[in-house]
Amino acid sequence: MLNQILALLADGQFHSGEELGARLGISRTAVWKQMKKLDELNIPYSSVKGRGYRLQEAIELLDAERIQQQLTHRLDRLEVLLDVGSTNTYLFERAADHMGKRCAVLAEKQISGRGRRGRQWVSPFGKNIYLSLLVSFAGGMAQLEGLSLMTAIAAERALVRLGIRGIGLKWPNDVYAQGKKLAGILLEVTGEYSSHCQVVIGIGMNLSLSDDDARNIEQPWAELRSLNPDLSRNQVAAVLLDELLAAVEDFQREGFAPWQQYWSERDIFLNKEVRILAPNHEQRGIVKGVNRKGELMLRTERGMEIINAGEISVRAAD
Repeated sequence: MLNQILALLADGQFHSGEELGARLGISRTAVWKQMKKLDELNIPYSSVKGRGYRLQEAIELLDAERIQQQLTHRLDRLEVLLDVGSTNTYLFERAADHMGKRCAVLAEKQISGRGRRGRQWVSPFGKNIYLSLLVSFAGGMAQLEGLSLMTAIAAERALVRLGIRGIGLKWPNDVYAQGKKLAGILLEVTGEYSSHCQVVIGIGMNLSLSDDDARNIEQPWAELRSLNPDLSRNQVAAVLLDELLAAVEDFQREGFAPWQQYWSERDIFLNKEVRILAPNHEQRGIVKGVNRKGELMLRTERGMEIINAGEISVRAAD
């Protein structure tokens, strides 16, 4: 019922309780109770006597059927959730029920969205893309080297399809626009090291953020609407998911190696000095791209060193 009310209010115009009740076949009191649920979701709206209810701004709700119609690669299941703790956690907890299948989840809002290193991913209602994809791999965890980079490439290729240029990649799996973070990626794995495993690939992409939404973001951020205000949220979700499915197929067939040069050409730190921050130490060097496994190649005073992903951050040198 709440989904139906939100669909009627998505235009950002006033709708009376009587009108909403008539269109949904419920009483005005029942409408009022549904509106109280918007408070629980922290969805801002106005209530004006004699005029009714309206959302503070128009939104484009995600439409699973519309998204699925635009896909050109196999997907066995797609869910769109009104709100969820985390799309990654949602799929991870259900992985055993979908062995061998490709299942995707999109959410209007995440209550506890997560990024790398345990950081919060800001996830306001109806504004951005919160997407997770569950995929099975027969070769086990040992075959997953470079998958996080491949996911970032999928996001970059989706943005190119959407007409966005000048997108950069930051090792191991961030997507940048105009020197600011546009999207982040989180992979979580369950299964065996050398046999069957499942991976949940999570992507959070900023589509439309207000300064108030972003007040807890601790680094410069970018949003797609500033780059192209005409983008449809459903179109972005469909193209991103389609490119992610394509990237998974390429990775399962060939691994990361064929994409090594592609990544390096879009690396925002290529041939630049960076700081590698780990929990217990810091080192500096010049980024020289990535190897066939997707590991960072760093030229230091000791020579060429290979940096593996993990609890590591890459920052521009001071």
